Amino acid sequence: MADDRVDHKRRRFLTGVTSGVGLVGGVVAVVPFVASMSPSARARAAGAPVEADFSKLNPGQMMTVEWRGKPVWIVNRTPSMLADLAGLDSKLADANSEVEDQQPEYAQNPTRSIRPEILVLVGICTHLGCSPSEKFQVGPDSGIETDWKGGFFCPCHGSKFDLAGRVYKGVPAPTNLVVPPHSFLSDTAILIGVGPEEQGAA
Repeated sequence: MADDRVDHKRRRFLTGVTSGVGLVGGVVAVVPFVASMSPSARARAAGAPVEADFSKLNPGQMMTVEWRGKPVWIVNRTPSMLADLAGLDSKLADANSEVEDQQPEYAQNPTRSIRPEILVLVGICTHLGCSPSEKFQVGPDSGIETDWKGGFFCPCHGSKFDLAGRVYKGVPAPTNLVVPPHSFLSDTAILIGVGPEEQGAA
């Protein structure tokens, strides 16, 4: 006759070992899954600040750099370009940059910039995400309007922006072009993606 007595110590031991092996196996299975959800090195780099050297950017010229997959324009404005900004308020939908999320607080001024001559804008129209063209030629030769003072024109649907990225009235674009966070590293270098207050804290 077989011995029907149950060895409770052995049963607890085997249950503990089985549970431990299952737990370890579960952790091993989950680690690659969790790791796959963290951003790749390329994705982290895409969101990183971008340094731009504009030492060769002459007055009246523009250069484009990429930040977070978007074109960012750096414009070296001439004194006449800056002077023309003051007379446009009546033609603009948001002349005083009152839509706060379109620019950092330090760029909520008439030139929408830290340094008046250097403009930094995300080159994407606020209507449907097209990329406007640079139209710095003034007057009738601009092909925009006879008293055009220079700026940006979106050929897709006709939105117009001045040389501070402020949107004209009566065009499809609802808001000014976005001024991204930025700060100056030197007289000829800029850091896009980090504002002056963040750079000072770093």
